[in-house]
Amino acid sequence: MEDYLQGCRAALQESRPLHVVLGNEACDLDSTVSALALAFYLAKVHIPESILIFRDEIDLHALYQAGQLTLILVDHHILSKSDTALEEAVAEVLDHRPIEPKHCPPCHVSVELVGSCATLVTERILQGAPEILDRQTAALLHGTIILDCVNMDLKIGKATPKDSKYVEKLEALFPDLPKRNDIFDSLQKAKFDVSGLTTEQMLRKDQKTIYRQGVKVAISAIYMDLEAFLQRSNLLADLHAFCQAHSYDVLVAMTIFFNTHNEPVRQLAIFCPHVALQTTGQSLAMLPRLVSNSWTQVIHQPQLPRVLELQICEVLERSHSPPLKLTPASSTHPNLHAYLQGNTQVSRKKLLPLLQEALSAYFDSMKIPSGQPETADVSREQVDKELDRASNSLISGLSQDEEDPPLPPTPMNSLVDECPLDQGLPKLSAEAVFEKCSQISLSQSTTASLSKK
Repeated sequence: MEDYLQGCRAALQESRPLHVVLGNEACDLDSTVSALALAFYLAKVHIPESILIFRDEIDLHALYQAGQLTLILVDHHILSKSDTALEEAVAEVLDHRPIEPKHCPPCHVSVELVGSCATLVTERILQGAPEILDRQTAALLHGTIILDCVNMDLKIGKATPKDSKYVEKLEALFPDLPKRNDIFDSLQKAKFDVSGLTTEQMLRKDQKTIYRQGVKVAISAIYMDLEAFLQRSNLLADLHAFCQAHSYDVLVAMTIFFNTHNEPVRQLAIFCPHVALQTTGQSLAMLPRLVSNSWTQVIHQPQLPRVLELQICEVLERSHSPPLKLTPASSTHPNLHAYLQGNTQVSRKKLLPLLQEALSAYFDSMKIPSGQPETADVSREQVDKELDRASNSLISGLSQDEEDPPLPPTPMNSLVDECPLDQGLPKLSAEAVFEKCSQISLSQSTTASLSKK
């Protein structure tokens, strides 16, 4: 393995086609080891030599445009939004999560719902060329499967029979591999070590993003107790800055740690960065309907993420498939909902479909008839409906591509280009609002007078 890796950087300096094995952008242990081991295997069985360099050290788009790129995706099957142009270069997919056929590249796809993608790579090697498996590569695969499957604990429910089968095969081939408990404890300690990380680094360490119709929801895994996380200095400001920097409308944090009995504990926090703007939207909704649609849209927009946040909370609280068994936990932050998760077998991977469901319910709730009242003297209910209709119109205009992958693996998706809110909301003041209302009232009075004449 080391000899192979030493030749990788040298290969980058040569002008020749490259066969790249690309792990997901979280770069967790499973993704990294799966990519390393599969690339090593492919190089040993005489497929064009692969190169494994960090993603920001190689220009895949330039290689693709030059006709020199072939991609294999491991531990994910949907390219990030920034890499969708590379889809034609994808020759194979090897993944262990539920498939999204609508967004999967049109190539050979091998997906099996095992606990670790490294299990599928081990199977490929042992079935195709077992003689190339050395102890170093076996140790990488062995440790990764054990970590992903929580030390093969049947009570946790992550290990499948195939995961157990290939851990046992690796141990039979290399009897001097570290004991399971030792390797798990060592890797688990390293995985949960967040000392020295800023709040932003903790949020980005293991993150996914759901992006649909201009709305972005971030889902981060936090490896510490939620109570300790909420007590971090300047947390609220850091969460606001994180969401603002990456244009996230809602942030979902799933914390996980192990108690003194080595049992997993999961907790959830749902954060909305726009609550500070909510009061403005609510007070303006009490005014008579503004004739200008553009004003209505801008005024109501800050409320939308808050509605989405509440929709997410409702879906998660009521979920029965799977049941999360949520219990509200205390939170000192008004725009952050905290929960204890009774069902610890529901991992973030199983949480993602529920968040998709919440997004769908959110957009369905925005589909309100667009009839406009004939008079300015309307009820609060009519005003709210009109505002909701206008906000729905704005959401539809944010994205020209409604077929975007619902679960891109990248944590760094950019906001749609040329969004009218890219530069932030216009500065609104009470004086400006009442001046606008006065202008509208004067205009309506003049029109009424002319019509009587």
